[in-house]
Amino acid sequence: MSQRRYPPGPKGEILFGSMRPFAQDRLNFLIECREEYGDLVHLRILGRHAYLINDPDLVRFVLVEHPELFHKTPLFKRATRNVIGNGLLTSEGEFHKRQRQLAQPAFHHQRIANYGDEMVDFTRQMLDSWQPGAVLDIHEAMMQLTMQIVARTLFHAEVVEDAHQIGTAITTALRFATQRTARPLSLPDWVPTRTNREVKQQTALLHTTIDRIINEHRTTNADQGDLLSMLMLAEDEHGERMSDQQLRDEAMTIFIAGHETTADALTWTFFLLAQHPEIERKLQDEIALLHGLPPTVNDLAHLPYTEMVIKESMRLYPPAWIVPRLAISDFELGGYPIRHNSIVFTSPYTMHRHPRYFPDPERFLPERWTPEQEKTLPRYAYFPFGGGPRVCIGNGFAMMEARLVLATIVQQVQLRLVAGQQITPEPVITLRPAHEILMQADRQEIPIKPELLVQSE
Repeated sequence: MSQRRYPPGPKGEILFGSMRPFAQDRLNFLIECREEYGDLVHLRILGRHAYLINDPDLVRFVLVEHPELFHKTPLFKRATRNVIGNGLLTSEGEFHKRQRQLAQPAFHHQRIANYGDEMVDFTRQMLDSWQPGAVLDIHEAMMQLTMQIVARTLFHAEVVEDAHQIGTAITTALRFATQRTARPLSLPDWVPTRTNREVKQQTALLHTTIDRIINEHRTTNADQGDLLSMLMLAEDEHGERMSDQQLRDEAMTIFIAGHETTADALTWTFFLLAQHPEIERKLQDEIALLHGLPPTVNDLAHLPYTEMVIKESMRLYPPAWIVPRLAISDFELGGYPIRHNSIVFTSPYTMHRHPRYFPDPERFLPERWTPEQEKTLPRYAYFPFGGGPRVCIGNGFAMMEARLVLATIVQQVQLRLVAGQQITPEPVITLRPAHEILMQADRQEIPIKPELLVQSE
């Protein structure tokens, strides 16, 4: 093992280490660490050693080759346990493996293909409710849309009337969880502060929503062909089903993660398109091949630029912006000894903006994702869904949904940014806008160019 003790990194404060600059501006702090210190950066955070990875091979080591060396961080678990409990995002070991195996069939590509029409139908219903020239918060709109899609396709439930309240509750819970990770010395949950009381109230609303959905399923006790039915009816090798608490934890995890991340990705996509009209026109030209018909799952193979736009949006604004792990053993990483109880983490946000792999990294350029260009990338230079045994279980669902929703909206409306806004990302548990993003929705019918009509015949 190398004699070098630590890789280079910022010295930090005596007591708090680098906690203060990280908490104040997480994204820029990580970018600056990568630029100044390189592929593996040593940090001290509240007396604990932490290591930031900025190299695809080291990312592969942690996520894919040796996941047994790591757990999710205790701070992340404590911050999220009141909302999602011991679901797929937080559980470990054999229990995590068992729960994932129970949920995996619901995300098989043949099954999720059946959800496509409902995704488009919900999107068209949303568009029908928009008045011509209406100004709306695109993030709020995408949150409500993806929430309704997840509720209907994976839980066979309706949340249309409660969507706004549920969205507010999720926002409160995510921001609170982020505060817990950024300020680990804050007062515990049981202290009746104003914030704790509000979080408790909003979390109770989320639990009530999930409990209602579960109870509606139990009135029939039949397999409705959705994820929740699978989880309720699945039995382990001993013939036992999930406990009520396990069922709630898994349902809550998938309900929140299944719509929040896609809503974030779509929001940033429309934000970027509004600033790049030449890319928007190219996207419109491709969608014109649909001849005004609603997009279907079968159409996606003929909409490569639509997928390239989504991929490039998730490069610049990956919803899962940070992937932290706790080392549970001693090992060597990049030639340095890593001790157990150290934090090892990587950030898709910083990796995706690395000029070594993405020239002119701040530029929105969907052409990076042609098949030829993509083949030149190291595998883990781009990993918006994570990797290894903890890779996002719903990545196929999310990519299909994002492409269908994007094509449906661009086909019918043009979204323009309202002037005078300061739009910045907020790295909570996911990478969402810090404030609302106001956009004006103008109705349009994409003209079918004669040359496109010839190409499609």
